[in-house]
Amino acid sequence: MNKSEQVLKMLVKIPRGKITTYKELAHATNSSPRAVGQIMRRNTHPGLYPCYKVIKSSGDIGGYDGCTKGSKVNKKIMLLRKDGIIIEKGKVNIEKYLYRF
Repeated sequence: MNKSEQVLKMLVKIPRGKITTYKELAHATNSSPRAVGQIMRRNTHPGLYPCYKVIKSSGDIGGYDGCTKGSKVNKKIMLLRKDGIIIEKGKVNIEKYLYRF
């Protein structure tokens, strides 16, 4: 199984109401956060592999679908909120919502 497949399969394991970070996925797959970001960007099945659940380790939302601002990021925020994630001042409380692999 290649790195992309590993990362995407891990996304499916994240329960509702939890998020992970690019750094956490990178650590779990012996990769780099930038490589994980590229995998998220190339995810052609976001309904199956919920890449919106991946945020920056600082708690910042980060990009979505290849964009770092605008309506696509707003969609990511909406999906996170629908999952029960509280976003305050553009950030997620990592300690409260982080899912570790």
